[in-house]
Amino acid sequence: MKKIHLFGLLLFLTAACSQPGVTGMLLTGEIKGLGNDTLYLYGTDRWYDRMDTIAVTNDKFRITLFPDTFATTLLLFADGTTYPLFLDKTGALTIKGSADRLHSLQVKGNSANEEMTRFNREADSPAQPSAQMMEERVDTFIAQHPTSPASIYLLDKYFVQTEQPDLARIEQLANRMTGELKDTPYMTRLLKLLQDEEKVQTGKTAPFFRIKGTDGKDLTRANFKDKYLLIHFWASWDSLSRHNNAVYRRIYRQEQKKKKKERHLELIGVSLDADRQTWLETVGNDTLQWTQTCETAGWNGETVKQFMIRTIPANILLSPTGRIEAKNLDEAAIEQQIKEIDQREKQQQQQERERKQRERERRPRASNPVRR
Repeated sequence: MKKIHLFGLLLFLTAACSQPGVTGMLLTGEIKGLGNDTLYLYGTDRWYDRMDTIAVTNDKFRITLFPDTFATTLLLFADGTTYPLFLDKTGALTIKGSADRLHSLQVKGNSANEEMTRFNREADSPAQPSAQMMEERVDTFIAQHPTSPASIYLLDKYFVQTEQPDLARIEQLANRMTGELKDTPYMTRLLKLLQDEEKVQTGKTAPFFRIKGTDGKDLTRANFKDKYLLIHFWASWDSLSRHNNAVYRRIYRQEQKKKKKERHLELIGVSLDADRQTWLETVGNDTLQWTQTCETAGWNGETVKQFMIRTIPANILLSPTGRIEAKNLDEAAIEQQIKEIDQREKQQQQQERERKQRERERRPRASNPVRR
């Protein structure tokens, strides 16, 4: 599944340079089995907006770093593994470990790194801990370390960077942290995004959207008046999206088989394709016959941002009044929703017929005219 981490850390990749008169922080390490390699250290906020290249020779490396202030960084290994390092303006960090256990390194040099080391060592066991177990450990860690930058890193990794973040729990954990941590750039962004996510949760009124269809004309919620609306976010460049189009084809065909007055659901596709022509060709090739639109700005598209879409494929079900009924339904859940919608509509229609019948029965009958 393709995703964009709207909660993710901003990464700035610029060249590092020495600063005259600044001592810097010395980073040394020995990781058995690493051999001769190249590591990368990049900052995760504006306090360390650069990327450093670290040469490894015979398992060992040594470099002097120049953070402007205390900063959170990630050490990137060739296999894609990342490990957090917390840097001071001065002093020294030492790293020891093994290439086959890069997730459990021993880092000494300041309290944040040592707290992170203890957390990873305690979590490192032969039996792979479940996601729930890791969340419980992070919960405990944050409660015990409300002033540690490591708490922010763990909150992000185990609660924020998931396909379905539990917003209430994230907010609860964030509120345990001290004001100093909450004032960091990452936490400031996170708390703002939590507020935005809350606006598009199930039960809320959907934001107004306007987006161009295949004919270039604007489409809004008003184009689907009195209908339930299933909005499907996808892209031609995403293989899972293309695969899932088959689900929507089946749903659409089932709805088309119904009599017009019995159709209570409409579909609309919102593509994140930057190339409009490629999108139009894919719509034709995949026989997507329902209403199609395109956010050529991709992840920066207005509708994508309004609905806080972070992964594709994704979908949102709206009621005729614009209420968000459900999000990210699979095929079985969509079919169940359609059954429930059809049943509700039939009940409402029956109630309306009975109401009209009662009104007719209450009307006084016209008396017959008197003949002379």
